[in-house]
Amino acid sequence: MTDLPGLDLEALAAHLGTGPLSGELFPGGRSNLTYRVTDSTQRWVLRRPPLGHVLATAHDMAREFRVISALADTNVPVPHAYQLVEDSSVIGAPFYLMEEMPGSALRERSQCPWLNSEKATVLSRKLVDVLAELHSVDPDSVGLGDFGRPEGFLARQVKRWGKQLDASRSRDLPGIDELRDKLASTVPDSPRVAIIHGDYRLDNALVTDSPLRISAVLDWEMATLGDPLADLGLLYVYWQGLDVENDPITGTVPSMPGFLSADELVARYSARTGIDTSGLGWYIAFGYFKLAVIVEGIHYRFASGKTVGAGFEKLGAFTVPLVRQGLAAAHKEL
Repeated sequence: MTDLPGLDLEALAAHLGTGPLSGELFPGGRSNLTYRVTDSTQRWVLRRPPLGHVLATAHDMAREFRVISALADTNVPVPHAYQLVEDSSVIGAPFYLMEEMPGSALRERSQCPWLNSEKATVLSRKLVDVLAELHSVDPDSVGLGDFGRPEGFLARQVKRWGKQLDASRSRDLPGIDELRDKLASTVPDSPRVAIIHGDYRLDNALVTDSPLRISAVLDWEMATLGDPLADLGLLYVYWQGLDVENDPITGTVPSMPGFLSADELVARYSARTGIDTSGLGWYIAFGYFKLAVIVEGIHYRFASGKTVGAGFEKLGAFTVPLVRQGLAAAHKEL
């Protein structure tokens, strides 16, 4: 395509000093927008904030660019970061360019007919191992010692997502205030500080078949310094999903034969990192709460006529099931 929403290809070509560009928008993104761009000789991937966003801090291109640049020489697979452009006059928003990596973000079984039971087991392990590698990186050693405020991180997270909930509250949501209060009154002591991804899951990674590997971890917009168990708890939620039909949270890939269970993922992570995961229930409950707030925010924007796109009209039905499973995790484990 030569006419893309949110991306002026002529202006980008002039900025890069290259010939005419064509490109396509990667589907599925509900936050920052991602495009593949080419001049028929070179290829780039471009990331920019969503159209019409108002909170620049929530879509900070410099932050994403900084963290993938910092991780370039570690064992965490990330794309090479080429160029950050914070001047909005070029395409109408800040953006950065990075390397296009091989592989696919796996969400549905139809994407991976090659993924047999043996490979599913291996992929499960690799997903956990990459997370363990991320959490083993010393922030100071890669220039990220000032990347966040780890002291009080968990308490601030509960407060932040509680404010997000209040900003998008438009209907009765049974149990959500009970879950928020439970989390706020039982904030654990963090085991240590790590670079955390903030939204680590299978479909935020690119997977190749031959050889079977994770070629890159993507979507670093929520990365910061904080409690590594926050990443593990949210991965558990994505893996476990919801006890409902047509679950939009996990997709269908992790339920394929051969994948480790959520508890087996935790056991492998604990063995790899040495971190005590006995208190993970709080983090799982928080993961459900966080996703409930995100889903309710999407529902609120859709109901207000501020979001368009396929599937948004259905997401609001899953807020309460997320809350219900969050409460179950909180009362069982805390």
